[in-house]
Amino acid sequence: MKYDFSSILDSKGKDAIPMWEAGMNYPVVSSVQQTLAPRQTEASCCVFDTPIGRVRVTADGRAVTGLGLTEEALLSPEEGTLPAEARRQLLEYFEGTRRTFDLPLAPEGTPFQQAVWRELRAIPYGQTASYGDIAARLGRPKAARAVGMANHRNPILILIPCHRVVGKNGSLTGFACGLERKEYLLSLESRTGENG
Repeated sequence: MKYDFSSILDSKGKDAIPMWEAGMNYPVVSSVQQTLAPRQTEASCCVFDTPIGRVRVTADGRAVTGLGLTEEALLSPEEGTLPAEARRQLLEYFEGTRRTFDLPLAPEGTPFQQAVWRELRAIPYGQTASYGDIAARLGRPKAARAVGMANHRNPILILIPCHRVVGKNGSLTGFACGLERKEYLLSLESRTGENG
């Protein structure tokens, strides 16, 4: 069985919008397709340590559904699962050797939140955009505060890079995991972006 990662999934697991229509050029990665368990349909997760703290990755068998900080005990992922692949890619990101993620995502949210999260994925590695920039890209230039709320409700941190959104003047503003972690992620991307 082949998996098709060429589109963003909505909260019901159905194709919401093809990535190319959302202005994203995220290639399908055959190695991910080949290593995933072909009949994986149950929810799975893993918990592991990163430089910003312990994180939990959850998936529903078709896509990653959550990534956030946790205080849970470490939990190794089963080989061939999406959480295992997400863990591998995230550790590469923190080592500075990965700039993009090749994982299917299915965040749950309102249509507006989904639109904001698609725009967040379009912000290139090592760059930032303001809440107003995102609102303007959505055709709703006065919705910067609503963009901020959608950003705050992002259920898949880092993979949907809400840390790349800053204040209008470039200042670091709200981040659900704390400004020190946001600063760390932006600094990591700035350092590794300069090196290659």
